[in-house]
Amino acid sequence: MSEALPRIVQAGDPVLRRLAQAVPEEDFGKPELRALVDTMIEVMHAAPGVGLAAPQIGVPLRVIVLEDEEGRMARLTKQQRVERGRVPFGVKTIVNPTLRVVGDEQATFFEGCLSVAGWAALVPRAQTVEVTGFDVEGAPVHWEVSGWPARILQHEVDHILGTLYIDRMISRTFCASDEMQRHWADSTPAEIRAALGA
Repeated sequence: MSEALPRIVQAGDPVLRRLAQAVPEEDFGKPELRALVDTMIEVMHAAPGVGLAAPQIGVPLRVIVLEDEEGRMARLTKQQRVERGRVPFGVKTIVNPTLRVVGDEQATFFEGCLSVAGWAALVPRAQTVEVTGFDVEGAPVHWEVSGWPARILQHEVDHILGTLYIDRMISRTFCASDEMQRHWADSTPAEIRAALGA
């Protein structure tokens, strides 16, 4: 593990609002790209979080990592896991991802961000998406996914496009993460929207 991990930059840093640059084909498989991905995975685990984009550590490149472990969903009931489509998956690295929405179905749930620390809001997202891109060695990646993994994927791809979840949120539901847990942890999105006039 690195001695000192880079900090996660916060909303207000211009790197989070710029279009990230594509990784050149000649950089695939190079030690520098591997080191960046290794660092991103360490930062994601240390945070802890379920995804991280390179701009979140100040690197304006189109690289994302994501993972959702069983332990991170332990507080959810079985019903909540089913409603959210929350399923564990191992570490995935996608370089130069291109996202495509599949179908018209959407889902709305609370979302937070390591770069908007301490806050959350309801965010509508596509239920199913498809991503294409490359792994760190340059091999093609294709992943079609639904539910919570699709939400994480959309959130991270937004980062390389200079978009934060606050740009997509239902603004009246924006709240401190602690207050979200205190008041809304066991409520449905429809109940929350009704209570908040959203």
